[in-house]
Amino acid sequence: MFRTPLTLFRTLAIAEAISWTLLIGGVIVRAVADLPLAVSIGGGIHGFVFLAYGATAVLVALNQRWGLGPTALAVVSAVIPYATIPTEIWLHRTGRLRGAWRLEDSGDPRDHRPLDRLLRFFLRRPWALALVLVAVVVVVFVVLLIVGPPGGKG
Repeated sequence: MFRTPLTLFRTLAIAEAISWTLLIGGVIVRAVADLPLAVSIGGGIHGFVFLAYGATAVLVALNQRWGLGPTALAVVSAVIPYATIPTEIWLHRTGRLRGAWRLEDSGDPRDHRPLDRLLRFFLRRPWALALVLVAVVVVVFVVLLIVGPPGGKG
């Protein structure tokens, strides 16, 4: 399904923008119809997709060997409503989303670093990678739910 870093990153960038729409819609419904459940639902979906997008941005950044700047921009873009879309466009236009998953040792000396070897291990086992990423996102999501929403009770 996600044969390239571009397809995975683009899918999550769009999902993150859609989740902003759900959150903003929930805030509007709460204000107009006094229905706080709308924010709980929209906020929950947005929170989960936000974390999944962040994990995806880091995974793609590692695969594409982005520097700190593009990686930070990709992750931080999720904090600003709809900013993941222009970020994805910029990353694509600058060639940072070009290419395939790095499944094999290319002969590059960086391929022998422990993080690169671990990345290749999981990229060759996409189901294991998906399970690990989903588990991490779920754990962080649950911890954040226990801690409570940003800014306290709304």
